[in-house]
Parts: sequence; C-alpha cells; structure tokens
Amino acid sequence: MSKVKFYYGNDVPLEMHKVRIVQKLNLLPVEERLKAMEEAGYNTFLLQNCDVFMDMLTDSGVNAMSDRQQAAMLEADDSYAGSATFTKLKNKIEEIFGKKYFLPAHQGRACENIISQVFVKPGSITPMNYHFTTTKSHIVLNGGTVEEIFYDEALKINSDHPFKGNVNIEKLRDLIETNGVDKIPFVRMEAGTNLIGGQPFSLQNMRDVRKVCDEYGIMLLLDASLLSDNLYFIKEREESCKDMSIREITREIADLSEVIYFSARKLGSARGGAICTSNKDVYMKMREYVTLYEGFLTYGGMSVREMEAIAVGLEETMDENMINQGPQFIAYMVEELQKRGVPVVTPPGGLGCHVNAMEFVDHIPQNEYPAGALAAAIYIISGVRGMERGTMSEQRDEDGTEILSNMELVRLAMPRRVFTLSQVKYAVDRVAWLYENRNLIGGLKFVEEPSVLRFFFGKLTTTSDWANELAAKFRADFGDSL
Repeated sequence: MSKVKFYYGNDVPLEMHKVRIVQKLNLLPVEERLKAMEEAGYNTFLLQNCDVFMDMLTDSGVNAMSDRQQAAMLEADDSYAGSATFTKLKNKIEEIFGKKYFLPAHQGRACENIISQVFVKPGSITPMNYHFTTTKSHIVLNGGTVEEIFYDEALKINSDHPFKGNVNIEKLRDLIETNGVDKIPFVRMEAGTNLIGGQPFSLQNMRDVRKVCDEYGIMLLLDASLLSDNLYFIKEREESCKDMSIREITREIADLSEVIYFSARKLGSARGGAICTSNKDVYMKMREYVTLYEGFLTYGGMSVREMEAIAVGLEETMDENMINQGPQFIAYMVEELQKRGVPVVTPPGGLGCHVNAMEFVDHIPQNEYPAGALAAAIYIISGVRGMERGTMSEQRDEDGTEILSNMELVRLAMPRRVFTLSQVKYAVDRVAWLYENRNLIGGLKFVEEPSVLRFFFGKLTTTSDWANELAAKFRADFGDSL
C-alpha cells in the first residue's frame, strides 16, 4: 500500500485517483433545510436528494465507479440466457473467491431472503457477530431468531481493540452445546459489523470460528458486503497478515466460508448482489429461488451492464490503493471530531464515521430516539444527511414494547471516492458547532410507524419546538452564511 508522508504540516489522506466527472451540489439556507426536514417527517431517509448537500446516508449504491467500470458497461451482452456477461462475472468470482457456483440477485437483501427461505425454519437459532437490520428481519420472518455472540469490547464506544467485530468463541460453543446442532442452520459472520460502527473481525478469529463449525458440522456463512474495509483492517492491524497481499487474505477468508453473499452496491461499487459456494447441494437448494424471486439464473434481477461493472469492481477491490481511501477518510474525520470533543466510535471502523448519540445528546431518553433526533439536527444545521443506527432501527416486540438498542449512533457514511477533503472538513466543522449547542436538540416521536423496518419510511415529529430554536441559533451564529 502506498505510504505518503507530508514534509510540511500534518499528514492527511491522499486521494489515489483524479476526478473526471462532477455532479453539482446544492446547499440550502438553514430555513429551507428545516422545512425539508419537517416535510420528511424528521426521517433522513425521506429527504429529497436535491435538498441534500453531502449525502452520508449510506455507501450502498452511491460509491463512485472507476473509468474501467464505466467502459466495461459498454461491453454488456444482453442475451437472456447464455450471456457472456454472466460468464465473465462468474469467472471473476471463481478467480477471487474460489467458489464454483454463483447465483445472481438484485441486491444483498435479496440474497438474505433466498438464504433464509432455504435454511431458516421455525425455531432456528442463527449465531452471528452482530445483526444487520434486513438480515434479522428475514430470519425472524421465517420463524428463526438471532443470537449475537460478540466480546464485551464490541459495545465499548471508546476502545483501542482493533477487531471489535470478532465472534466470541466461548459463547459460540456454549450456544451450540445448549441448543443442539439441529437448531443452528449456519453461523453468520459480517465483514464489518454495520450497526456497531463498521468494526472488523480478524482473520484469526474467522479461523477459530471455522474450527468450531467443523467440529459440530455447521455451515459458516459470510456477509461480504463490507469486505473491502475488513480486508484493509486485517492488512493494517493484524500482525500475522502484514506480509500477505489483499488477494491472499481474500482467498483465505473465502476458503473458510462455505457460503458467501454480498451486496454489490457496496462490494464492487455497482448495483446487484451475489451468492456463491462450492457446495453443489447448497447451490441446488437455493437455485430455484433465484428464478422465483429474482429473474433467470444468468442475471438475477440485475442489468447486464451492472454485472460488467461488478466484475471490474471486484478486481479493483484487490488493489490496496483502491480500498484504502474509505477507511483513511473515515479515520481522518473521526480524529478531527475527537480533537473537538465530539463523542465518536473508536477505533475508526469502516463504512463511515459513527457519532455516539447516547453521549452527544445524553439528555434525550432512548424512547425518544436520540440518534434519530441527532441525525435530523445534523441535517438542519449543515445539509449533511446521515443515518440513525439505534433504537429507531430496531422494531417493537410482539406486545408493542420498545426494544432499546445497544448503541445510539449516527452514521456519517463515507462513499468510496466521492467526497473531497474540504467537504469532510465542512462536515466536521458543522458537527462540532452542533456539539457545542447540543442542549438545544430534543426528542422525536412517531406519527406514522410501520411494523417492519420502520426506519426506512416511518414519519416522526419533534417532542418540543427544538428544531426551530436550533435553526434560529444557527442563523444567529452564522449570519448570512449557508
């Protein structure tokens, strides 16, 4: 990986690419941002993109494509069956992951649907290093439950542990012994635990998990959507892997996994998804669900142009200088916010900078959605759209009881190769100002609450007039500035 030291001043992340296509951004005045937030029901998912200055909601489907990806899209073979584009992507997956069988899907949650339909039964228990919202929903809808088996370090907001996404081996063994092998369809590892700050697992931990799985005859499944970040952290933080190439680390991770699935909206920087395995029986069980839910086996609901781009994107993931910008920019943002006293998750993980709303707005009770309120406040004072990752992202128990999240985070995602350093500095400046004025932020309550995945399209309102007061304070401090 390229190491660049600055002779004058502090080292900053250096982009190993140049910008060749630009998209104009729009920064609204604070009064218009407040109006947009009100119309969106204080849910950043429901904002119109034309009202957003920096879209840090997610890295899913919004990463910048390379010139090679754009060029490859012109080579697409539109054949319904026997497509050369499908074969190209299949061969690339086999080359990188060593998996013989490949099933295409339109995105990652479609892969989760197929996997859950096939393997999860009523009473099933699925151990994992941490759940993701859609993963858990698919498992629960098929009658199963999720058991998170992490080490205590995982939930420590401030830590120097390099691999907070590790599976707790002792808890895994105890879970299997207590419930029996028949109740556990697979163990799932998420490469980069999304909901606790994009924290990675180590290669050694995955080896240990696979050893337990082999001992009990249980399938090990990998969600590789955030694999590129996890690869970077393994290379940077795991001493025994420093001399391994990214390709070598990837192949060992793949060899340890019986099934790999991923959202190509994250891994590959295009729009689609994939399931791959070398187990023919497993492949045959899932294959019919692709044609039932997704499309024919050679496209699975994807555009062939996107498939061409994914094939190139997967190869580019093997380039250390392509995958390092996200984690390096995130680390820069985390460190700059720390200097200003803003509470953030450490060590810096993948996917984005995660602000600790539990501490930032500690006066807001969890049942008034502090992370959701903070995400709304950040947009109002900056035009930066982040995402709530807390109690709002959970769903109520069957009796209507609110399930409080382990963490209340606002994720400021860092799409790959999208933002400049000056834009990141702008976001840091506005969040730091907001922290100094954090007592102005109040809670939220639902006015439209879906029963499943409510954080996507539920609508809320404020519990007081705090949003207007916050906007007025911004105008008083910044004058005519946007």
